[in-house]
This record gives sequence, C-alpha cells and structure tokens, in this order.
Amino acid sequence: MSDRNGETAAGSAIRLDHVVKRYPGAERAAVDDVTLAVEPGEFIVLLGPSGCGKTTLLKMINRIHEPTGGSIHIDDIEIHDLPASALRRRIGYVIQQTGLFPHIRVEDNVATVPSLLKWDKSRIRRRVRELLELVGLPPDQYARRYPMQLSGGEQQRVGLARALAAEPTTMLMDEPFGALDAITRTRLQSELRRIHRQLGQTILFVTHDIDEAVRLADRIVVLREGRVVQFASPLEIVTAPADSFVADLVGADDVLRRMSLIPVASAAQGGLTGRSSDLEEISGSAFLRDAIGQMVETGADRLAVVDEDGRPVSELSLDDIHDAVGEHEPAADPTVSAGDQ
Repeated sequence: MSDRNGETAAGSAIRLDHVVKRYPGAERAAVDDVTLAVEPGEFIVLLGPSGCGKTTLLKMINRIHEPTGGSIHIDDIEIHDLPASALRRRIGYVIQQTGLFPHIRVEDNVATVPSLLKWDKSRIRRRVRELLELVGLPPDQYARRYPMQLSGGEQQRVGLARALAAEPTTMLMDEPFGALDAITRTRLQSELRRIHRQLGQTILFVTHDIDEAVRLADRIVVLREGRVVQFASPLEIVTAPADSFVADLVGADDVLRRMSLIPVASAAQGGLTGRSSDLEEISGSAFLRDAIGQMVETGADRLAVVDEDGRPVSELSLDDIHDAVGEHEPAADPTVSAGDQ
C-alpha cells in the first residue's frame, strides 16, 4: 500500500469492527460498538476526558485487554490469530511511566525486544546506536547510563527508542508526555512528528490534551463514554465539531482558542506566487495565533508558509485566517454512531 507521498508505507492498516469492552458489574461498556479504519502510516490521536475509553481501546489492540465483542485486524490479520506475545513484539508500546528497567543500562533497555527475537548481537548494537541517534541521545554519551541518571524527557526518549527497536509497523502511545513540563513536552512532540515523517509507522496516541492532539494528529478520534463522537482531521474537529460536547472539548466558541488550535498549513489556501520569496516566512506547523502575531509585528498581510525543510509550499493571507476561524455550525444531533464514522 502507499502512503501520502506515493511511496510504500512502513505502517500497518488497522481496522476495528464493532469493538466492545464490558467489564463485569459495570453499568455501561467501557468501549461501546467502535468501528474505525486507520490507513497505513497515519498518526491517529484518541482524544477525550478521563474514563471515555481511550486507554482501554488502545490496550485491546495489543491484547493487554481482550475485547468482549467485535474484531480487530492489523493488515488483514485478526489479532487473535497470533499468540499475544508474538503480537506484542510486532507493536511498539510507549506509556507515561516509560517502563524502563532501572537495573540495566540504556543500551540494554533499547535492545530488549531484539534480544527476545534473537537478533544477531552486531545487528542489535547497530540498531541501538541508530535509534539513540534518532531520538537525540548520542550513544557515546547515553548508551552506558542507567535510567535513574536521566531526566524525565531523556527517559521518554529511551522509551520511544525501545518501542521502535524491532521495527514495528504499529506504535501505541498512552499519554507518553503527560508527566513532563511544558517545554520538554513541546520539544518531544516535535521530535515525534519528525520521527513519524522519517519512519512512517502507524501511530495511535492517547491524550486528553486538545493542543497536543491538534499538534500531532493526521486525524483525531473523539471519544465519549466509550463511543466515537467524531473522527476527522484536526481542522474539522476545531472548525466543525460534530456536537456541543466536541465544541466544548475544543473550545470552538472562542475565536482566540480556535486560532491557537488551527495549524497554519491547514488554513493556508494561497498557492506560491512570484512575490513568495519576498514574504516573511512561517512554519506550516505553527498556529494561526502565531501567524497573527507575526503579521502584527511585521506589518505584513501575507506570509510564506514553509515545510519542515524550510521550503516555501504556500501562502497565508488575512482572508485565509478569517475563513479558518469563521463561525462554526455544530451538528444538531448530539449523538454520532461509531459505526457511521
């Protein structure tokens, strides 16, 4: 299958069909009739308040929790057709607490799954060094340290490297940055997006933070009481919430709030013109609030939007901003069937 750039995607396709999880004695299902289709290489964020079923849904994909009903397929293989241990070795898993083994060094933590898979030692050493470089931890400085000698952000980087070690096609991430300070969290979000662009795994990422969801996601799944309320792009979630619950979740009635959540790349409608090279530049991953601030500071009414490599790809005008943050019309029906998403 192909990714968004027309090249072979490293990620897996994931399909959930009418998935249910009901715990004994519970008044309602923790996950209630969820149907979703995730394309290879997509970055999907599961968003919602505590208790909405995000983590339960994630843990059913690698069979930490078993579904009560429905089916889950990864690349057309039903997950129960594989032993749970074999399935988990094919899926990277990152949690908030990192789960690093405190008594072994960083290099051995990263090598955990390749060692279980009996990779050749020289291959493991190469892979560990490659991954530590990838996550911004030079191996000559970090490979021989113990987890307790690292900061929280560094530990999360090691956890990410360990999850990537066996070259999984699917990554499950459960609020991995939730315990970090704001500066470290933003830095690691940017690193994760960079790694995702480079490697192309399919990522399912749990968060209750709308800012984080918008910054990271290709598409967002909004959950409420175990059901899917909306499954759409960040721009659609923010500008066209499915109902009042989603609107309240993202603060859609607040224009300034919407400007802080809509990426520049999503709003830019103008193609490159002959004057693009003379315009002030802004990153496509910045938000409209940043664009307005830059326009006010420089007196510009239009900005050149650049990609991650600094190449101009489009232009953003004041009209584009106005269109992007214009009045939204939430759906009148407050419920959306998960199976209809």
